[in-house]
Amino acid sequence: MLRRYLLVLGLCVICAASVFAADIVVIVNPKSGVDLLSKDDVIDIFMGRNRQLSSGIPALPLDLPDTSVERENFYARLTGKSISEINAYWARLHFTGRATPPALVRSQEEAIQKVIDDRSSLAYVTRSKISAQVKVVFELNEK
Repeated sequence: MLRRYLLVLGLCVICAASVFAADIVVIVNPKSGVDLLSKDDVIDIFMGRNRQLSSGIPALPLDLPDTSVERENFYARLTGKSISEINAYWARLHFTGRATPPALVRSQEEAIQKVIDDRSSLAYVTRSKISAQVKVVFELNEK
């Protein structure tokens, strides 16, 4: 019985580690005119410092829910900040009226669909979710 428990526990740890370590990519609509974004570009767009893509069209960043592992990993790898720190940052900016946070979507699939439908949208998703209908412009590989 103990052996079975340890085996199940080990499999859970492996699955959790693979989810945490999944490559996260930033995607755009192929018609956005953007081929590549730097880490600084992505930080500036998702942190509200710049709301325009390099092609000149408005940037509409999309955020996954607070409970999303992908959101936690994205901001931790990109900025070194936790979700609570990101939320506090946005609360301050929103209160002063200087910027608004990225639009919330319910899932990676919804984010991908919005990117497909709107050339201004950009989102972060795990690499395994992308299709040929979107373009990868930045990669946050596992560390």
